[in-house]
Amino acid sequence: MIPPAFHEGERAVQTRVGVAQRMAQLGPQVIRDFMPDQHRAFFGQLPFVIAGTVDAQGQPWASVLAGRPGFMRSPHPRQLDVGARPLPGDPLEATLVDGAAIGLLGLEPHTRRRNRMNGVVREVGGAGFSVHLSQSFGNCPKYIQAREPVYLERSASAAPPVVQVSAHLDDAARRMIAQADTLFIATAYAGDSTQAGRAGGVDVSHRGGKPGFVRVDADGTLTVPDFVGNFFFNTLGNIAVNPRAGLLFIDFDNGDLLYLAVTATIVWDGPEVASFAGAQRLMRFKVQLMRRVEASLPLRWGEPELSPVLGATGAWH
Repeated sequence: MIPPAFHEGERAVQTRVGVAQRMAQLGPQVIRDFMPDQHRAFFGQLPFVIAGTVDAQGQPWASVLAGRPGFMRSPHPRQLDVGARPLPGDPLEATLVDGAAIGLLGLEPHTRRRNRMNGVVREVGGAGFSVHLSQSFGNCPKYIQAREPVYLERSASAAPPVVQVSAHLDDAARRMIAQADTLFIATAYAGDSTQAGRAGGVDVSHRGGKPGFVRVDADGTLTVPDFVGNFFFNTLGNIAVNPRAGLLFIDFDNGDLLYLAVTATIVWDGPEVASFAGAQRLMRFKVQLMRRVEASLPLRWGEPELSPVLGATGAWH
């Protein structure tokens, strides 16, 4: 019996928007239980990767790992070896353990290529870890801002970065979010794992928009437009069965990282949705915990070029 490509939360969202039958046919064709050679080579040429994991309290977190190109390699189609350890202050320091579910997003911004893989962490050691694959699939280039990353080796004598932790957004975090054109979101399945099969586990995804596409309300609530995508609804499907999520914002100018633990809701329709050009629906996030790490990411970035498809999208007023 062929296991389902999507779990019940994903299928429920697909049904709501009228694409369930098409996705039931397409999913098994494009969501694989191995990495094609093109994906294996792709991960090997990247200087960073986005990771999604879940902590002991069930909170998803979005994280980033970095290294010189080649720090990831795939010895065979169902395994990816990652030769890097979590950055100081990253929640991944606590969640990266043998047997943990993990989602990885490989992103090459300057070419707008991205590929995803989900699996299980194995063989955690001082130099890195391995991921045994459950799912592998590609994503379209929509909404990716083109900027080229270059890895910088961190000095062993460098002082540890400053970490700010709070239950509320501070002023620096608000400025960072208000200027952002990119965010990453980690979500996790929380239903019956025997029913979900390979479609369960943790997922991490990308969202992009014009600078300011994430609205920050006075109480710290974030609202993000959800544009047309691939109709897999991995993120929204997870939220449908588990509202906890983790957000990651990167300051591409100074390397600051902002990790947020949030509770998510979906706004399906109404005047707010209609007022934002291009939005199919909205995602709303209530911040539970903020962790802001200063000058943490050892990458420098070229000048950004906004995705051409963003010309048809709106802005908050």
